[in-house]
Amino acid sequence: MEERIKVLVVEDETSIRKFLAINLNRDGFEVIEAASGEEALDIITRTQPKVVVLDLMLPGIDGFEVCQNIRKSIPNIVIIMLTAKSQDMDKIMGLELGADDYMVKPFNPLELIARIRANLRKIDNAKGQLNKIISLREFELDLDAQKFYKRGIEIELTPIEFSMMKMFMEGNNKAFSRDEILNIVWGKNYFGDMKTVDVHVRRIREKIEDDPSNPRIIETVWGVGYRLKGAK
Repeated sequence: MEERIKVLVVEDETSIRKFLAINLNRDGFEVIEAASGEEALDIITRTQPKVVVLDLMLPGIDGFEVCQNIRKSIPNIVIIMLTAKSQDMDKIMGLELGADDYMVKPFNPLELIARIRANLRKIDNAKGQLNKIISLREFELDLDAQKFYKRGIEIELTPIEFSMMKMFMEGNNKAFSRDEILNIVWGKNYFGDMKTVDVHVRRIREKIEDDPSNPRIIETVWGVGYRLKGAK
């Protein structure tokens, strides 16, 4: 029997948490529940879930701090945050701290499940390309080991960041529009906004650029989007 994928739902409102748990269980996931940030961090160290559905407004340690702690300890975990409808800054900050995706309350649980599966597929697709190494400039992307190196030194990337670097390195000087990036990295059925792309590009720049405030590797192509400057 195939092992079920573990999803940790971190939500302090019991009715919402139970509703999500019922729908995720029904779709074949193994669901673990946490009502606070402290409880979530304790559970993660013991159970190692593959996905965390994380409400930002939590008692005690809030979702931002939880997200940051999770990302530092488990780089390859998928984090989907839950935000209030009007809080655009919450979305941006959550993505900056390492979330892969977000859902705005209220939402259809079927859309959440679709987002979870899309993020998991990105990881599986990359792993399926065994023994493939992409090299460009001073960078190396090991698709088998899911590792990224700059000048031989490993840099930890989230699954979304890894997918974006794969796209940029395979493009080698190609300018990608924000729409193209959303379609390639998040999937054609993703209905997020363009800010998601900008935030993730900024996060990658902070990790790979010698001077992130003056990027020389991932360039902004005005009126189009972004490109990774290819080999000289």
